[in-house]
Amino acid sequence: MNHDIVSGLGTVLGIWAHPDDEAYLSGGLMAMARDVGSRVVCVTATRGELGTPDQQRWPPDRLAAERTGELARCLEILGGVEHRWLGYRDGGCAEVEVTDAVTRLSEVIGQVRPDTVVTFGPHGNTGHPDHRAVSGWTTAAFDRAAPPGARLLQTAVPERWARRWHDLHERFDVFEAGYPVTTPEARLGVHLVLDPEAAARKVRALAAQTTQTAGLIEAMGIDQYTAWVSEEAFVDR
Repeated sequence: MNHDIVSGLGTVLGIWAHPDDEAYLSGGLMAMARDVGSRVVCVTATRGELGTPDQQRWPPDRLAAERTGELARCLEILGGVEHRWLGYRDGGCAEVEVTDAVTRLSEVIGQVRPDTVVTFGPHGNTGHPDHRAVSGWTTAAFDRAAPPGARLLQTAVPERWARRWHDLHERFDVFEAGYPVTTPEARLGVHLVLDPEAAARKVRALAAQTTQTAGLIEAMGIDQYTAWVSEEAFVDR
């Protein structure tokens, strides 16, 4: 059933803020799309150079270089996903000139001609300011440049999933204060519950982004981590 849903999405363009956003929120979707022969392109706004609590060990330039390689390995595991960088500063997307970002994304949309664009919802999933900024850019670029009949899917946090994992989210500070904003299952446009093989592949892709996931996988244990990332949910804009 999942593969049937994904095959109908055609060429997929994902637009995200940091390396690992794409895998956490759409890794299963991307892998299944590649498995059915669809073109998948991923755009990342920043290199995630501030994504560490230990900036002495990982100064921004070093972490950016490391995460660049990690993302390449992740996307290869997901089936050879094409990739493009925007090159904005991590943590600074809200200060980017909106016209610049929208123009650049409109150009990408014009080049790729996607059937489906996938990105954050307006709340940015976790509430991160970079996520929310990228959502706004993408929505504006989609409205300007998307082909007729294209679909814009925005990430959603299902109510039941949020309830199931509430204690874990509190323990690991997954969401910004006041988040997540949840969505009833009946409003979801696409809701993928990954089978064990697809979930394991997604976890391998996430594990390739070692600087971001190794500590969490160790703390949670592989079984719980796999169960946690085994759902992907989107609403139609």
